[in-house]
Amino acid sequence: MGSYIMNRQHSLAEDILGDLKMKEMNGKPSPAFTYENVKGVTTSLADLKGKYVYIDIWATWCAPCRAEIPDLKKLQEKFKGKKIEFVSISIDKQKDIQKWKDLVAKEKLQGVQLIADADWKSDFITAYGINSIPRFILLGPDGNVINADAPRPSEAETEELLLKYLK
Repeated sequence: MGSYIMNRQHSLAEDILGDLKMKEMNGKPSPAFTYENVKGVTTSLADLKGKYVYIDIWATWCAPCRAEIPDLKKLQEKFKGKKIEFVSISIDKQKDIQKWKDLVAKEKLQGVQLIADADWKSDFITAYGINSIPRFILLGPDGNVINADAPRPSEAETEELLLKYLK
């Protein structure tokens, strides 16, 4: 399954630097975020402290991102009532907030639905060196990064990874 790349002009060197940045984040505190949720109220990473957090970075226009929705819903159902929050952060442009809200409603998306404040240029997105989506991140209850490039919901290893922590 493909990914959508922010800028097709980025170089192999930028890809390698992004991969290194990702790996360096594992075990360290996650950069913070405070973004608007689908109800128009802000949600921050600090609000989720004490739980595992599985973050989905996506956009409404990203076909590979949308292809993960059914599997993400299955994961959310399987781990309902466990000490984990599923957070989806859209990097749609601010002018497309209604389009994002409409898709969240149409697909009946669960979990914490957020929209980044400056799409690809949002501090949280750039801190992780994200230059393609979908991208998944797993954080521990202490706010530290467990995996800055976690497997997708459609991959069998994702359930195994979550089970490892949510016994």
